[in-house]
Amino acid sequence: MEGFVSLLLFAAFFYFMMRFGCGAHMVHGGGHGGHGGALVGSRDPVCGMEVDPGDGYAKMNEGREYRFCSRKCLDRFETAPQSYAHGGM
Repeated sequence: MEGFVSLLLFAAFFYFMMRFGCGAHMVHGGGHGGHGGALVGSRDPVCGMEVDPGDGYAKMNEGREYRFCSRKCLDRFETAPQSYAHGGM
């Protein structure tokens, strides 16, 4: 029984760390700036969040690549690209 209680405590700790701690950034579509890497990211034109190269989602519009932190931001951009593509934010 003591092993089962330990397992439950570990599972609760793991859940809270993934939900609110070190794994929380994974919920929004991948890693976001602040990882200390040398690569300079670009800014999501919808929400303004920093997106590292190779992370998130990408969309070409009028010869320029835009990077998005999540599918939700990409969908918002696709509904009205003209309002975000040229300094909408």
